[in-house]
Amino acid sequence: MKLIENRVRANMVRNNIEIDVKVKCIEEGTTQAAVAEQIETTKSYVNRVIKKPNGVVNNTFVQMMEALGYDIELHYVKREGK
Repeated sequence: MKLIENRVRANMVRNNIEIDVKVKCIEEGTTQAAVAEQIETTKSYVNRVIKKPNGVVNNTFVQMMEALGYDIELHYVKREGK
C-alpha cells in the first residue's frame, strides 16, 4: 500500500525532476557529478535524490497540498549574474 501511495503522491508533482536536472545540466554545460562536487556530496547521492519519487519535494508538503486540492508544479528561474 505504501508503494502505491508514493506513486500517487509522486504524480501530484507535475515535473519530472530527473529530466529537469538533466536538461539544466546540459543548458549549463555541466554534469550531475560536477553539481554534486559543487554542493559537496557524491554523484550517487544526487542521482538517488532526483530518481526517488519523493526525494526532492517533502512528502508532508505534498500531502498538505493534496488535502487542499492542489497539484505541484515547479518553475525554475535563473538567478541574475550566475
